[in-house]
Amino acid sequence: MHFPTVLLEEASQDDMTTGADRQHPVVLVVDDEPIIAETLAAILRHSGLAAITALNGADALEISKVIPPEMLITDLAMPGLSGFDLALQVTEAVPDCEVILFSGQTSTGELLQAIQDAGRNFVTLVKPVHPKDLLARVFERLALRGGFVPPPVSRP
Repeated sequence: MHFPTVLLEEASQDDMTTGADRQHPVVLVVDDEPIIAETLAAILRHSGLAAITALNGADALEISKVIPPEMLITDLAMPGLSGFDLALQVTEAVPDCEVILFSGQTSTGELLQAIQDAGRNFVTLVKPVHPKDLLARVFERLALRGGFVPPPVSRP
C-alpha cells in the first residue's frame, strides 16, 4: 500500500493508535489544492489536533483505513472521487467519524438534499471559511464524540 510522503511526515506514532487511545483527535483534511489542504491542517495543528492531508479522495480512503480519523474535512469538488462520495465511504468504514464538507459553490441546496437523502449528519461550510468559524465547527462536532476538550482560547 502506498501513502503520500506527507502522511508519513505528519502522523506520529501517537496519532496511529486507535481513536480512544489518542492524545489528539486525528482530522483528515482533503482538498485537491495543496495550499488549501496545508493551510487548514496548519490551523488545526495549531489548535491541538493531529491533522493529516490528502490531495484526492483515493489517497484519503487509503489513509482512513490505516489511521481512522475522528473527523474528515473535505472539499466537495475534486477530480475523481467527490468529497461527498468520499465522506459516505469513510463514514461507512468509520461510522463515528464526524464530517465537514466545504465548497466554493454558494448553492448548497442540492447538496443538503443529498445529505438528507443519505441519512447523514454532515456539516457544510462555504469557502473561504474564517479560521475561527472552522475551529468552532470542528470543536463543536468533536465534542459530540465526547472525551475531547479543546484548548483554551488565548486572547492578547
